[in-house]
Parts: sequence; C-alpha cells; structure tokens
Amino acid sequence: MPCFNERETVEIILKRVLDSPLTGEVLVVDDGSTDGTREMLNKVDEPRVRVLLQPRNYGKGAALRRGFAEATKPYVIVQDADLEYDPAEYGVMLGPLLDGRADVVYGSRFLSAAPHRVLYFWHSVGNRFLTMCSNAFTNLNLTDMETCYKAFRLDVLKSIVIEEDRFGFEPEITAKIARSGARVYEVGISYSGRTYGEGKKIGWKDGFQALYCVVKYGARRSA
Repeated sequence: MPCFNERETVEIILKRVLDSPLTGEVLVVDDGSTDGTREMLNKVDEPRVRVLLQPRNYGKGAALRRGFAEATKPYVIVQDADLEYDPAEYGVMLGPLLDGRADVVYGSRFLSAAPHRVLYFWHSVGNRFLTMCSNAFTNLNLTDMETCYKAFRLDVLKSIVIEEDRFGFEPEITAKIARSGARVYEVGISYSGRTYGEGKKIGWKDGFQALYCVVKYGARRSA
C-alpha cells in the first residue's frame, strides 16, 4: 500500500483491508507524508501490518518497489491508500490466481457492471488512450492498463525489476509482464473515484509521463 499524505483515509482503508479474510500481511509504504499520515501509521498496532518509511517523497513506483521487495506471501495485491478501490473485491481479484489460471490479474474499471462514481470525462479518455497505446506495443488486449488493482504471484513479481519511481510504474510493469510471458487475466471491479478537492493527485503531466513510458518499455519488447 503506497501512501502519501492520506491522513483522511488511511485508517479507514487499512481497516477495510484487514477485514478481508484473504489478507495475510499489509505492507504500508509511507512515501514521505507531511500531513500527519506518518504519525497515524506509527500508532498502528496490528501484527499483520508493517509500516515502511521512505525518507522523502520518491513517488508511487519507488514505494511499490520497496513494498514488493519486502513481501512474503504467495500473492500480492496493490492497494492505494485512498478509498477509490474496494478491498471487499479481493476474492474477485485473486480468483484466477488461486485456481491456477493466471499469474497476474488486472482489475478493470471498464469491464464491470458494479457501481462507478461518475467524474472526469477526459480522465477516462486518457486512460483508454494509454491502454490502447500500451496494447499496441505489448499485444495484450487489456481494457484498463492504468488500474491500481493489480494482483501477482509473488514469484512472478520478484522476477521483474521496477525502474520507474512515479506513475510510469503502470505501463512499465505491463510491458515487462507481457515480455515475461506471464498469463494475464482481467476482472471487472467497482470504482469510487475522488476529486482533486478530495485528494486526487495524478494530473496531466503524469499522463504524458505514462505515454513516454509506454513507448520506452514497449519499444524494448518490440526490439
């Protein structure tokens, strides 16, 4: 669980994650929070939770890289520290892994009939465009490459070296998964997006960086 300045939501989402019967451990990587999040995490007293503190704000990719390195359970799910994604759907995410069909599972916000908060049109256009570009390089047919909810077999995850420190993580990990030959499945999930006033952090500059990473890591596959 990468976490940066999520004081308003981190306790709530942590409880929801721990309420899932499928949760064996939670690695919260605080990425240099300055709003009191770090102090709240220091008070967590739960044996399944480990809090890892980054010395400063390096970015989501760097936080995930550290969390992946520390993971010990056979399956790993990426969970943001906001309330946009619902831990009650872990069973849906883990299903294809647990029955042996998949090595990696993407939770798509565009496949499901489950409830979705209606928000930004251009965000959805951008997500679909980036997914299409990524698919063109990877030859996958994903509908939501930019989703937070990704689940992995630990051995597959440990075989991939993450280079990107920020939001370029999504196209990078997708290109490297495709190159590895891992079996990828996609399942529909709900989505409760938040506004910028509610703490959303990704912006148009991150979209351009993601497009650069689609080409950067996709071109390696095509070479």
